[in-house]
Amino acid sequence: MKTGGQLIVEALETHGVERVFCIPGESYLAVLDGLHDSRIETTVCRQEGGAAMMADAWGKLTGTPGICMVTRGPGATNAAAGVHIAYQDSTPMILFIGQIDSRFREREAFQEVDYRRFFSPMAKWVAEIDSAERVPEMISRAFHVATSGRPGPVVLALPEDALIDTADISQPAPWKPVETYPGSDQIADFVRRIEAAGRPLMILGGSRWSQDAVDQVKGFAERFSVPIACSFRRQMLFDHSHPLYAGDVGIGLNPKLRARIDESDCLILLGGRLSEMPSQSYELLDIPSPRQPFIHIHAGVEELGRVYRPDLAIHASPRGFASALAAYNQDDSIPQYSDWAESTHKDYLSWSRIPDSMPGDVHMGEIVAWLKGELPDDSILCNGAGNYATWIHRFWPFRRFATQAAPTSGSMGYGVPAAVAAKLLHPDRDVVAFAGDGCFQMTCQEFGTAVQAGAAVIVLVVDNGMYGTIRMHQEREYPARLSATSLINPDFAAWARSYGVFGATVEKTEEFADLFRAAKASNGPALLHIKIDPEGITPATTLSALREKALNHPK
Repeated sequence: MKTGGQLIVEALETHGVERVFCIPGESYLAVLDGLHDSRIETTVCRQEGGAAMMADAWGKLTGTPGICMVTRGPGATNAAAGVHIAYQDSTPMILFIGQIDSRFREREAFQEVDYRRFFSPMAKWVAEIDSAERVPEMISRAFHVATSGRPGPVVLALPEDALIDTADISQPAPWKPVETYPGSDQIADFVRRIEAAGRPLMILGGSRWSQDAVDQVKGFAERFSVPIACSFRRQMLFDHSHPLYAGDVGIGLNPKLRARIDESDCLILLGGRLSEMPSQSYELLDIPSPRQPFIHIHAGVEELGRVYRPDLAIHASPRGFASALAAYNQDDSIPQYSDWAESTHKDYLSWSRIPDSMPGDVHMGEIVAWLKGELPDDSILCNGAGNYATWIHRFWPFRRFATQAAPTSGSMGYGVPAAVAAKLLHPDRDVVAFAGDGCFQMTCQEFGTAVQAGAAVIVLVVDNGMYGTIRMHQEREYPARLSATSLINPDFAAWARSYGVFGATVEKTEEFADLFRAAKASNGPALLHIKIDPEGITPATTLSALREKALNHPK
């Protein structure tokens, strides 16, 4: 006989879980006890939101559910930030929540929450394991639900009495991913439409990708001379140095790429949903019927026609669809790219050219340019939300799959937790977290998790003394009327050193290279506090220019 807590840990082992991210709580002590003798690594975090973000990043980078464990009530509500990210980003994740003793329900017991009502709008499935006997069944289902169709988070509540309950029950076979493949007639129709098009363009997005799928799509694009763009914060899905790369369809879309999307006579969306950010507030394509001939391939059948009515809808996962494409990629001849494809890539190269100058003594563009020559292609870049992220999205050349962890949901605070998870997953690879000063302080306590776990991440805190994105919008909409966007910040480098690790301040561009190398040579978690001029709000404009334009040309 085994307790419910032991059976949960045994089930996670059965399904191949390597690591859980948690904040401990008395509500699930029986599970923590089960982990004591388990081969599963346990990462103790500082706040439930950070733990859930680590689980999301693990799911992004592996395609398998990231596992997070938190206690009831405030522990669960704190974790909601990471659950929301996983939902909007289509990331497989399972959140386990300690729950009150089931005998105390409906009395407003200590930290009692109805998790079905709370999490249902932001999770694929929310349930409660009411007995030890049902543990294998419920956890097997959780893995399948989290990874099938459009992936997402599953939430399982664990009543205290169920965790100490006992049962003699075996585990099922390990979970296996279920792929969805296109029909042969659909692939034939797809290829005919590509062959007939003079201005095809494919946008890659979503989850459920693999290295093989990325390579297979690249091979198909080469054979048919199809330019490839990547959706918001999915840039790792195509090599930016490839002559077919068109750029990213995200915030601050290249006007020339937008024009090419308008002009396309065969627009393909593979894996993504083209939600608010990549769709430019739903103005990129007409709704419900795009004016361009439109093909949509998605693993979740409910997404096909949900916003955009495709001329050809294909229910298939990226891996399933890519493997079918590979059957059409048997031509060994050297690809001959069309003028359309070549000029599309030239537009990207021009758009990604770093500006010559920026206000102040630190030029983030020059720092990114230096990092491009310093970091290996397999380095993993992580970030949260803020204007600082523009320097990554527009100017960093992603070359390889699974080298990016960033929230398409736009959640601040994501970069540091994601970097911790990425470094624990790939200890032999360089992992760099970019964070603004406001973004960093939302989860900066997880730097302590990196220290405790020995995760040698390098955190770059880009400090302009404000919530920069909100300030930018404030200057556009309410010029010279500033409210609630200024920040008084600590000495972040000294704060890092208080953990006994490397911390340094960058106040001039030329200081960065030596300090970054020193941070890397420290062989532990490190932080560089980069002080930038608040005037340089984006690579293309300044705060003063935004204010002047808004004052002189009021809406």
